Amino acid sequence: MTTTHRKSRILDEMHETARGLHSAGLISKRRMGEFDALCHLDVHEMPPQRIKTLRRQVHLSQAVFAAVLNTSLSTVQKWEAGDKRPSGPSLKLLNIIERKGLEAVL
Repeated sequence: MTTTHRKSRILDEMHETARGLHSAGLISKRRMGEFDALCHLDVHEMPPQRIKTLRRQVHLSQAVFAAVLNTSLSTVQKWEAGDKRPSGPSLKLLNIIERKGLEAVL
């Protein structure tokens, strides 16, 4: 599974600032851990079979799954057939559903 890492100068600067505030005692260890987790939300590509398995795990039809992801039924069908790959916001939502469950996006 391929993981996509996106580098952002702004995010790096914010993270450095938060580390400095943590070192100065202005941000707790717990809050710093939460900030670290938010900064490192890696998105991995999802093969067709994994998308189909994920959809079945959350007990949704292709049409309802498409509605949850704000995409078309034909797009979900193409993902599951391997004719098309999810990207951008759709891929992020699939990763969130995989990590946190369907409730996280509803």
